[in-house]
Amino acid sequence: MQVSAIILAAGASRRIGGAVAKSYLPIGGRPVVLRTLDRMFATKTVQQVVLVVAAKDMARCQALLNADSLLCHRPYRLATGGGTRQQSAQRGLQNIAADTDIVIIHDGARPFVSPALIDRCVASAAQKGAVVVGVPVRDTIKVVADNGLIRSTPERRSLWEIQTPQVFQKELIVAAHQQAERDQIEVTDDAMVVERLGAPVYVIEGERTNLKITLPEDIWLAEMMIREGRVP
Repeated sequence: MQVSAIILAAGASRRIGGAVAKSYLPIGGRPVVLRTLDRMFATKTVQQVVLVVAAKDMARCQALLNADSLLCHRPYRLATGGGTRQQSAQRGLQNIAADTDIVIIHDGARPFVSPALIDRCVASAAQKGAVVVGVPVRDTIKVVADNGLIRSTPERRSLWEIQTPQVFQKELIVAAHQQAERDQIEVTDDAMVVERLGAPVYVIEGERTNLKITLPEDIWLAEMMIREGRVP
């Protein structure tokens, strides 16, 4: 079974601020994107990684990889991202190996995902077609109108926070993205394009430590997790 991973690291990083994109910020002395690649290459299943980065960061990223003794000889390919996350995912799909059976799509800004969780997702997707990682919500969720009025309170037992990796059989995710492009719709994760096809998507319970670096305080939290040995 041929497994290819797409790591999306082309975002603008508007919420974290600063001149350097979040994928290249150091955590524990190592850039976020390199930590994410470390995790992906530590799996038992991944044979190829496509790293999707912004055009302006291509030279920076290539230099980082060339200088890194752990990663410079690994089977990766760099691809230029698009204007949206969905476009970047499509460009990643265009660059995976032709004989790929299973596709992993993962946020470059989630550097603490465990290799074991990735491998579990691959095994499940091979059987079920599409699986995503998530954790049950712990807070009460409110549906709120633009004017601040609470509209409803969904039952918490059915609500999950969806993370990445999201893992799919290749034919399914390619067809789903092609249909989304024809329909000219934009989505916030890859499971949504599969859901629009009417195909089932299953959730695997993930890890609370699978943090996404989004805000400045996430960098502080990630540093603390490393210092205290809380990273799986």
